[in-house]
Amino acid sequence: MSKKPAFLHFPPGPDGRAAAFTLVELLVVTAIIATLIGLLLPAVQSAREAARGSACKNNLRQLAIANTNYEAAYRNFPPSLVWAGGSTTDASANAVWSAQARLLPFLEELAIGAEIRRQLDIPYSQATTAGGVLIAGLKIPVLLCAAEPNTQVRMKDGVAEYAPLNYAINLGTWMVFDPAKRSGGDGSAYPNSRLKAGQFTDGLSKTIALAEVKAYTPYFRNAGRSSPVMPASPDQVCGLSGDFKNDLPTLGSGHTEWVDGRGHQTGFTAAFPPQTVVSCSRPSGRYDIDWTNQQEAKSLTAPTAAAVTARSHHPEVVNYARMDGSVHSATSATDATVWRALATRSGGEAAALD
Repeated sequence: MSKKPAFLHFPPGPDGRAAAFTLVELLVVTAIIATLIGLLLPAVQSAREAARGSACKNNLRQLAIANTNYEAAYRNFPPSLVWAGGSTTDASANAVWSAQARLLPFLEELAIGAEIRRQLDIPYSQATTAGGVLIAGLKIPVLLCAAEPNTQVRMKDGVAEYAPLNYAINLGTWMVFDPAKRSGGDGSAYPNSRLKAGQFTDGLSKTIALAEVKAYTPYFRNAGRSSPVMPASPDQVCGLSGDFKNDLPTLGSGHTEWVDGRGHQTGFTAAFPPQTVVSCSRPSGRYDIDWTNQQEAKSLTAPTAAAVTARSHHPEVVNYARMDGSVHSATSATDATVWRALATRSGGEAAALD
């Protein structure tokens, strides 16, 4: 029979019985194990975040490629929404399906995409699958980042009503849509846009298509200002007022409806750099907010201008995709001028981005 290793051999004590670990020795061993775990944990967390970041970039890449394939099929990029423009209450006028919903037929979500394509002329709140399930309440994996902690579906009367998303379409720097003039903003999409590749004179490789946003963002909407001016700093936003939207004590309802083409649900603007905190104090607490002057398709005269910031749950980083399909990361230190230049399709700043 083989002998025990020396480190497992305990000489007998004075009473003839085998000795064991003392309490001090056990405490020392426990401390060593705890130290090793403490050293290992950051590495594990770093590896997990790297995996989440990689998965997130892959989702953006798929969406950007779908955007390109949409343009190849229809000879234009998808609009942020389509609005008939004659009414703010008519059901057909307010179908307003999002660009993300229009991209699903060009992704792996072919069955849902086909159902959406068949029902684009009815409001998204009424569209169902062949089995009668509300499409708006379905979680779409490619629209959700693994780093997002708030992926729960919004419920109404026990039914899944709306599901969130983390990838927003680029609506430009500030002005999104003027319903009186039927004119759009300077981003890669706006209501009723039918933009072609040639209209991106800054270059597809220098214009953002989509960027990350946080789900369940609190926001103000429908202040209805006739000539809203872009705030010079985040601390000016809270004073712009409007209707405050937050469904829960610490959560809002922005970016919780992937089917809705309005900017506070499926878009972002470059009024502020990525990860900018736009702090606003309310009786119920302090919030990091977005602001939209007027919901698209809800007024015939008030323009839609918005400060809807690109944010993520990655440390310091927001991932985004450009119109050429490439995926990049921007930090919280990104210069505001550069970020706005990337958000415009024909601002003439392309040379500064080389």
